[in-house]
Formats: sequence, C-alpha cells, structure tokens
Amino acid sequence: MRFALSNLFADLPNEQVDEARSFYRSRAAGRGPGSVEELREVRAQRSALAPADPPAIEEMAEASGARVPVRIFTPSDGRARGVYLDIHGGGFYMDSAARGDVRNRRLADALHLAVVSVDYRLAPEHPWPAAPDDCAAAALWLVEQARERFGTNRLVIGGSSAGATLALATLLRLRDSGAVDEFAGAVLQFGTYDLSAQTPAGRRIADEYFIRAYAGHVADRTLPDISPIYGDLRDLPPALLVVGSEDVVLEDNLAMAGRLSAAGNHVELRVYPEAPHGFTGHPTAMARTALNGIETWLLDRITQP
Repeated sequence: MRFALSNLFADLPNEQVDEARSFYRSRAAGRGPGSVEELREVRAQRSALAPADPPAIEEMAEASGARVPVRIFTPSDGRARGVYLDIHGGGFYMDSAARGDVRNRRLADALHLAVVSVDYRLAPEHPWPAAPDDCAAAALWLVEQARERFGTNRLVIGGSSAGATLALATLLRLRDSGAVDEFAGAVLQFGTYDLSAQTPAGRRIADEYFIRAYAGHVADRTLPDISPIYGDLRDLPPALLVVGSEDVVLEDNLAMAGRLSAAGNHVELRVYPEAPHGFTGHPTAMARTALNGIETWLLDRITQP
C-alpha cells in the first residue's frame, strides 16, 4: 500500500494554495525565544492589545479549591447556545487570554456562543503543572456552572499550539475524574503532543527552550499530562485536528490523530498545504478557509442532539 501525505490535504482552490506559497516564501521563518533573557525581551516588545467591542467580562473561575482568571464573551444579540472554552497558545511561556479578545468576540457573535478564555499561569515563573491545573479548574467550573451562568451546558474546548496540548491534557484529566461527558468536541490546532523527545516527532523540537521552561524540571516527560501522546486516549469527545504540511509538529499531529482514532474516538484531521506553524493566525485566504471550517465544525458539535 502506498500512502501519500497529499491524500490528507484539505480541499482548497488552487489560488489559495498559490497565494499561501507566495506569502510564506516572502517572509522570514520565525522562531521562539531561546533563553529566559530572550523571552523577557519578546514579552516586553509585544504589541498593544486590540480592544474588543463589547469588551470581555473578567471573572475568577473557582473549582476544586482553585481560582483561575478567565475572560468571558457572550453573544451581543441573543442567548448562548453553547460554551467554547478557549486555551491560548504561546509555547506555555508567552501571550495571554486577552490577546484573543477580538477573535473571541467575533466567535461569540458569529456562532452565538459564550466564549471563556483561560488566563493560565505561564512558565518559567510557573512551570508544569501550573498551566494544566488552571485549565482543568476552568473546565470543571464550566461543567458545574455553565447551565446556571450561560443557560446551556453544551460545551466545546479548543486551543492552538501549546493551547491544543493543554486542551487535550484537560480532557484527559476530566475523563479520569468522570467529568468529560459535558464536552461535545475539541478543536486542536497544531498541538505539540510529545515533549519528551522519545518519538521521532518529539526529537525534532527537543532543543527548544519552551520545553525546558515548561517541563525541564520533570525527569519523565512522558507523563500524559505533559505529553498527551502517551496517554490512555479512550472515551474522549470528537476531535478536529488542524495542522499545516510545513509545520515542525506535523508528525506529532499525524501520530495523535492515529492514536485518537485507534482508541475508538471520532477524529477528523485536516492538513493544509504549504502552511507552517500558527498558519491560522496569518493573513491568507487559506487561513480564513481553515477558520471558517473550524467554526462550522464547532457549530455542528454544539447543535447536534
């Protein structure tokens, strides 16, 4: 049997692929901070946050004795028909929930969802397990409070890059505590699922500083809470995995899609040609197509009986 990666490519107009190819050829490849000094410099130089209108409601989510700051958007017109738990990316050591405000406001209004974004603690000041602790607390708060707070307990979860890793780690925690059934789906964009350097995919990023900052103190990084690829993946909600064909974590996502499917879960994998890591945040028609597809998938999960 011959297997070709192109068989997994999302169906796109040729002009979108050509535009993406031209766009990425014209821009320099990026890299994350490689030391704590570089990280501090990048944090200090981050651009000002664009305001959302109406703005987020800032609140503390409380569950299991933990308190986590969250940013909440509800539909400007009408009641929420579901709740999307958003976990931001940034390598576990950068960014904040507020950086997604404009996107989350638009998502709340376009899909009539409440969007709750988690302001989890960042490494290296707060290494593992601080981030998954915070994300799990926010998820449990929604399980317990969503119907009273938002009028619905139809929940979905998602994240990009480190946010996708944390979203999957959160689902594993919820599954193990018997609280995952309220979640109807998960959108996982270009997550990193092996931080242990034990798999071929994991070895490709083994020298990245973000891993040392987040989990360098852990002797065995094959713990599923750190590297979900090693977890028992049974009994999880349906998942949509989105990744670019030029992403350094492509193999990680292929392996995770295979493991989720082998564990009996419903999985959809969409690979976008010419696209590098983080492509859904770039100003291309391909990115807009991918985001539209994600929104359609989320809406289907929220509205299915």
